[in-house]
Amino acid sequence: MNVSEFNFELPQELIAQDPLEDRASSRLLVLNKATGAVEHKGFRELPSYLRRGDCLVINDTKVIPARLYGVKEDTNAKIEVLLLKRKEHDIWETLVKPGKKAKPGTRISFGDGLLTGTVTHVVEEGNRLIQFSYEGIFEEILDRLGQMPLPPYITHELEDKNRYQTVYARHDGSAAAPTAGLHFTNELLQEIEDMGVTIAHVTLHVGLGTFRPVKAENILDHHMHSEFYMVEEEEARKINDAKKSGGRIICVGTTSCRTLESAAGEDGFLKAGSGWTDIFIYPGYRFKILDCLVTNFHLPESTLVMLVSALAGRDHVLNAYEEAIRQRYRFFSFGDAMLIH
Repeated sequence: MNVSEFNFELPQELIAQDPLEDRASSRLLVLNKATGAVEHKGFRELPSYLRRGDCLVINDTKVIPARLYGVKEDTNAKIEVLLLKRKEHDIWETLVKPGKKAKPGTRISFGDGLLTGTVTHVVEEGNRLIQFSYEGIFEEILDRLGQMPLPPYITHELEDKNRYQTVYARHDGSAAAPTAGLHFTNELLQEIEDMGVTIAHVTLHVGLGTFRPVKAENILDHHMHSEFYMVEEEEARKINDAKKSGGRIICVGTTSCRTLESAAGEDGFLKAGSGWTDIFIYPGYRFKILDCLVTNFHLPESTLVMLVSALAGRDHVLNAYEEAIRQRYRFFSFGDAMLIH
């Protein structure tokens, strides 16, 4: 299966640069996965596609202000560090720019010495392990010094960093937002719950590997980076009860989808627990538990386009994307939404 089969031409001006003032005022393209039929709605109309007994699954990870700007202690040269994942205690795997200046032993100072880091190892794909030193609470220092790690295709500065968080974000740990959830307001979630739809929380800390381009020509040669997930006992019970009762499992975002498909058994039921997943979902994959998906519009040739193509069929997805482009939908993280049902 060639990566070029998942390409499409996207006009640059359709890449959303800013979040809408009202989260739920985005548009919603509704795709019937069986027929390929498309409807154009507003996101507030999502509840009309849900039924009593369904279970809506949301990823409650919280984005940390993971981008730090510092200087090398010996030369005062500027250096940028992006926290990817905590390995143990105060050791983080990071992406450093420029990487050539960050050899093992390099000491970096942030915020006039409020936080310091020492590069200890160079690991996979040139990432650096950094041991941090500080006085106080790391999260508080990070909140003071760090910036939100917006994707590279967003060039505007974010005025309110909470707009790159879902309203239900709980557990610190992501380097990127689970963006399909950005459309929900507390009021809309309450309306959905009042209909008799169960809302279940799972956690997957989103890494940048999810968004990295597929460099292999044959997608089967692509290796996904691993991400940490958690499914609590009570949340697994909610999802399994809905499944047993004939309700549909509707994931909000590809991260919720990947969590459930990683933690589900072959019998189609979810197992509570935590771990690391590098699941790669592409056409031919048989979904164990997911029925429907709320998602955003993704980058050409990305693993996320491949995932939605596995659910709805490549031709249906690419036709829907063409229609979205014709109708001037907004794309990517701050863009409009899609329901595949």
